[in-house]
Amino acid sequence: MKTATSNTKAALLLLGASLDVLHQESREWLETIAFWKDETKFFANLLNKNKNKTSEYADMLKNLDKIHENLFDYLEDDIKQHERLLSHLIKGQKGLSDMDYREKHRSLGKRMDLFTNDFREFKKMVFGYVKKL
Repeated sequence: MKTATSNTKAALLLLGASLDVLHQESREWLETIAFWKDETKFFANLLNKNKNKTSEYADMLKNLDKIHENLFDYLEDDIKQHERLLSHLIKGQKGLSDMDYREKHRSLGKRMDLFTNDFREFKKMVFGYVKKL
């Protein structure tokens, strides 16, 4: 019987550590988004400095910049909501599933990866445009 209790405690410790790792990853995502927001402001300022050279391309970049800014907010809100769910899960709130949390975490991870790639392409476009000025 003692072995079963030890195994249960070990499983709970591993589960807690795993949730802690997922929490840390979510915090890193939020920090990344905050950095991206700063980068977006920098790009907006950079593009605004060259307003007298306005072209369709520059306007497109400005619009894309606004879109990214709005997407940051949606992604950030989803991650914060995910963190609140973790808090309720850790507190043992009834009706919450560890598996649902983990699935949502995987989904958010995929969204972060996709957005990272999209934002990287956006930055390449801005740098390419500025080099031509």
